[in-house]
Amino acid sequence: MKSCIVTGGAGFIGSHIVDRFIAKGYRVAVIDNLSTGKRSNVNPRAAFFKLDIQSPKVSGVFAKFKPRFVFHFAAQIDVRKSVADPVEDAKTNIVGSLNILEQCRRQHVRKIIFASSGGTIYGDASVVPTKETYPGNPMSPYGIAKYAVEHYLWYYWHVFQLPFVSLRLANIYGPRQNSKGEAGVIAIFTDAMLAGKQPVISGTGKQTRDFVFAADVVAAAMRAIAPKRIGVYNVGTAKETDINRIFSLLKRLTKSQVKKVYGEAKKGEQTRSCLSFGKIRKEMGWRPSYELHKGLQETVEWFKK
Repeated sequence: MKSCIVTGGAGFIGSHIVDRFIAKGYRVAVIDNLSTGKRSNVNPRAAFFKLDIQSPKVSGVFAKFKPRFVFHFAAQIDVRKSVADPVEDAKTNIVGSLNILEQCRRQHVRKIIFASSGGTIYGDASVVPTKETYPGNPMSPYGIAKYAVEHYLWYYWHVFQLPFVSLRLANIYGPRQNSKGEAGVIAIFTDAMLAGKQPVISGTGKQTRDFVFAADVVAAAMRAIAPKRIGVYNVGTAKETDINRIFSLLKRLTKSQVKKVYGEAKKGEQTRSCLSFGKIRKEMGWRPSYELHKGLQETVEWFKK
């Protein structure tokens, strides 16, 4: 039976990938330490291993399942935590990733698909929408770690012939996103508005982001397993949306009575972030299928439940 491993498979995007591969008839193993993921997100037909990706016990999961594909979506995702403790961030996001790469090499995995970061790797790009050819300029330990792992992926490809695709993801939103901690602004605003609480817009609200729906990210990950595709691909919509508009759309969808309240801007926050998807469209035939309003509607409905 075909098998795959999903690290971070109890998390927001990872759990959706697990669902898709189980639906395709795969045997799926989930590796997650539940630091941010939820056990309830894990498909009951998946094998679950509560492990940190740095753990030597990960090798036993790989030896047992001998995965055809590995989706490496486990990470320390809080940019502010990475700034406060870059060493701890590097342990998870770099050393942990190297542990996964080593297991892939030893078990002759056909391909690893890595969840990278479009916004934090490019930084405040002068060209928007930003293409993969734009030079990386990460301004946080989190972004630096993602960029470093991409370089390790190239190394393992050239030296050990381990195929890979690195998906540089835009700002993802959708069902199962955690509204606590370092969550996306859509999840935070939606949760607050439905609870009758006042969300706070950081800074002026004019900063823009590229919001891509979870189902579209999963579709990109599915296409990434194609054997001939190697390298780095943006996953975004090529559309900028500012935070003020997100607030207004969610206010209407949640029927909230809250008004716009502005707080202090986050230090080092990007002014603009928007990704070109021309490369993945040309080479994999992927393009976003969800318009923002439709995606927001589905997200709000999920949070209501």
